[in-house]
Amino acid sequence: MVKEIQLRVSLKEEERSDILVIKSAHALDIDKEDITGVKVLRKSIDARKPKIIFNYKVAVYIREALPKTSNYKFDYKDVSKAKPVHIIGFGPAGMYAALRCIELGYKPIVLERGRNVQDRRRDLKAINQDHFVNEDSNYCFGEGGAGTYSDGKLYTRSLKRGDVRRIFENLVFHGATDQILVDAHPHIGTNKLPKVVQNIRETILEYGGEIHFETRVVDFIIKTNKIQALQLQNGEEITVNRVILATGHSARDIFYLLHKKKIALEAKSFAMGVRVEHPQHIIDSIQYHCDGKRSELLPAASYSLVNQVNDRGVYSFCMCPGGFIVPAATANGEVVVNGMSPSKRNNLYANSGIVVEINADADLYKYEKFGVLKGLEYQKNLEKLAFTAGGRSQTAPAQRLTDFVEGKLSNDLNPCSYQPGLKSAPLHSLLPKLIGSRLRKGFQAFGQKMKGYYTSEANIVGVESRTSSPVCIPRNEQLEHPEVSNLYPCGEGGGYAGGIISAAMDGERCAEAAIVNL
Repeated sequence: MVKEIQLRVSLKEEERSDILVIKSAHALDIDKEDITGVKVLRKSIDARKPKIIFNYKVAVYIREALPKTSNYKFDYKDVSKAKPVHIIGFGPAGMYAALRCIELGYKPIVLERGRNVQDRRRDLKAINQDHFVNEDSNYCFGEGGAGTYSDGKLYTRSLKRGDVRRIFENLVFHGATDQILVDAHPHIGTNKLPKVVQNIRETILEYGGEIHFETRVVDFIIKTNKIQALQLQNGEEITVNRVILATGHSARDIFYLLHKKKIALEAKSFAMGVRVEHPQHIIDSIQYHCDGKRSELLPAASYSLVNQVNDRGVYSFCMCPGGFIVPAATANGEVVVNGMSPSKRNNLYANSGIVVEINADADLYKYEKFGVLKGLEYQKNLEKLAFTAGGRSQTAPAQRLTDFVEGKLSNDLNPCSYQPGLKSAPLHSLLPKLIGSRLRKGFQAFGQKMKGYYTSEANIVGVESRTSSPVCIPRNEQLEHPEVSNLYPCGEGGGYAGGIISAAMDGERCAEAAIVNL
């Protein structure tokens, strides 16, 4: 017999290894000797009050053995001689599109502009130490996409877009810890994701798929409104039948190419702002009601904040407890920051994007001459401004949080995890009023919600500009572009996802759509 129940466990009780068996026996009014196992289905932490509680959803096995296998089977087939589907981009959307093609008996041929995860490390080192950006291989481009080296958070609200559990099980199948199947806010970690990504690559190759790194698509050959070939940067043309476009939200050259070829695009609302970084012990103290020395049973504390300021949302984005701020520029001459965390989340700092909603219709009237690319141009201008304010390198402009709100230049800055370094700059006057004024009010409001958050011990670092794509590539009910047949816009670059899991689900859906009638 198996029964699912909810359990509440105090921090002190959590120290006991057998506490779930004891609690389960008491809740079911049975002898604990009758329990053959307890499987954790869900785990979360309730720290709203000083007495911290662990909430568990468990399956209690009563005189019955625990199952040893997953409910999911991945039936990969030999597709070495099967019909091909071309996939541009090898981030989460592209990877899962390729895996789904193999399950369905079709051969994925992946074209990725960046390098594999091992070789990408040299390019990341060049950004951090030499301030040089390889425009094809960086924190955004390369095997695994932006997620590989920018944290690996797996939380998603896109529960109706596909089978979320299946995506998680596939990550576990390829080497992720099975803890992600349990945690309310699952996370793999920047240090462990590259191996998972490498294992996915090896599965695709083992079953007959192809992956071509350092292969950038520069043109689409379209005849009679049908995509017929792809042109690569080396001049080679590849004949295609179905193309899944999964290039990510930072592949601006793809947006420019589509616009130049008069292929329909749409301007899309997005968000921009800054990264704020606190010492982790401050966030721990606020969230866990402690003196900053949290229990070893508790993870580095995170937060989620939102406030309405002048009819626009100001909110936290990609919060990284125990993490690092990283340079996420995709071209020289721009500064972009993002965050990441290792699996243990044991760094001294907590950082999060704090961003302001940008309404594409109402807020970008000065950029109307750029048409559907107005949001992209607005993004670029802010990133160039950050580059100049930081000293024309990957050094980022920064300010103490309280100085930013009070409108004064910081005489000095707090220590920071951002490896290329910081330069004090008047972000309060450099940021457009649309963003800066709302951020100042937002930070004050957040300080009221989290006592201690508003502090001179925090830095803000600019700019956080790549939260999502400012452009949408439209598609019809068959997930195909309405004007170009056999072209399937996918994932974050198409405007249909907002993270690793939602992008992966969209990749699977696009693969299923692309093979219809193939």
